[in-house]
Amino acid sequence: MEITSSGLDEQTKQLIKATVPILQKHGTAITKRFYHLMLSHHPELKNLFNQTNQRRGDQPAALANTVYAAAANIDNLQTILPHVYQIAHKHKSLQVQPNQYPIVGKYLLLAMKDVLGDIASDDVITAWEKAYGVIANIFIQVEKQLYNATQQEKGGWAGFRDFKVVKKTKESDVITSFYLQPIDGLPFPTFTPGQYLTVKAEIPGEPYTHLRQYSLSTAPGKDYYRISVKREDKTDHFPGGIVSNFLHSSITEGSILPISAPTGYFTLDLDDTRPLVLISGGVGLTPMMSMLETVINEQPTREVIFIHAAKSSKYHAMKDKVATISKQNEQVLNYTIYSKPEEMDSYDRSGHISHDWLKTIIPCTDASFYFCGPKGFMKTTYLILKQLKVADSDIHYEIFGPLEDITAS
Repeated sequence: MEITSSGLDEQTKQLIKATVPILQKHGTAITKRFYHLMLSHHPELKNLFNQTNQRRGDQPAALANTVYAAAANIDNLQTILPHVYQIAHKHKSLQVQPNQYPIVGKYLLLAMKDVLGDIASDDVITAWEKAYGVIANIFIQVEKQLYNATQQEKGGWAGFRDFKVVKKTKESDVITSFYLQPIDGLPFPTFTPGQYLTVKAEIPGEPYTHLRQYSLSTAPGKDYYRISVKREDKTDHFPGGIVSNFLHSSITEGSILPISAPTGYFTLDLDDTRPLVLISGGVGLTPMMSMLETVINEQPTREVIFIHAAKSSKYHAMKDKVATISKQNEQVLNYTIYSKPEEMDSYDRSGHISHDWLKTIIPCTDASFYFCGPKGFMKTTYLILKQLKVADSDIHYEIFGPLEDITAS
């Protein structure tokens, strides 16, 4: 798809570009104010937005990055097309609708006025109103294509569909898998390895529903979907995860979960036959399992390096499954990193992933690299791959939670 800012006059573009330094400085303050205003006046949207990410500041920071990227590339919006598709898939999973975009635009402009004061002149606000209209229309068109494509798939559906938990399996001290089948017994669509679905959690005592995305953790083509969920425990700084704790403690075999159809832009390219390097940290293992199980079935001669980092064996999900795959498929090599190994643990490296270590185990840099995990892990992995001179086109990653830039040094 080609996206342009052709609907904007040159004066508008120049005003937008002139605000880039301002957005760098005040972007997060603007988006925090935006969410406060919008959710105060439209509390029903709390059913849509992750309130945990709101409290942590993740959601405002991610939106600020998106607004900044659009402003910096207003002359060539095609540059941010991959980012647009990532966000559009997320919006599709949440069932964002076109009539919600004017609401977002209204409160984003009001937040700019509140935070920037006199800097947000009438001309600047008018320019941003025009720019927002162009950008919103791009998202609406992309999301329309995604919605239509899903509904045209065999077994595809719109909105949320009830699935039954037919099996619940503990994978580690903090990760549990849920096997899901539609209660109507009708067909449901396949997916591409790396994609995710959204669970709508209706939790007793909570005033709003909670929507959470979880990667599909097995190869497609089964008679079920499988998600593997990490229980987010309470810390000194943040409360426990509302949905993950609900799933772990209250959802049992036979429970019903409404889910949206699989989606996602972070997917395995099966046309590529070069070595495949899968790197995960913690629950970032889940999309990698889907990719691993798929590639051994569909590309049985493709060389695979599977690297997983965890705190210790207690936190390491599906370790035996990966070990079995590696043992039965000589082209698959499996490595484990533990940051805090226990006395009887078996592992390949203690501590953390590093440039020197990774260099010794990858076959070459002319390979396809996929990685997923906590933000710090992601930043480190990205920087290592850049130090190893891996081409940008060969670096693929997924961020759990609001999309943000991990490429900044």
